Amino acid sequence: MSEPVNPIRYLREAVNSSIYVKLKDGSEYLGVLRITDNTMNLILDETVELKGGKTKVAKIGRALIRGSMIQYISFNPDIAAEQALTG
Repeated sequence: MSEPVNPIRYLREAVNSSIYVKLKDGSEYLGVLRITDNTMNLILDETVELKGGKTKVAKIGRALIRGSMIQYISFNPDIAAEQALTG
């Protein structure tokens, strides 16, 4: 049986990379991950809020996202950015 994977490790490896984050309330963000902690709180730079994964709603700049609000994160910035910004 394989060992369980710790998602915190993947977050830490993704620092300074673009990520796509969807929150439990349906909000979507695309930005550069700068800092994360053990509770998956995130600080993103160059953050853009999206709607429907396609439409840019607002340029936010720096954003703090609470780990408890995250539904999922995409670590593939090319696919996430392409789908989110070009539809």
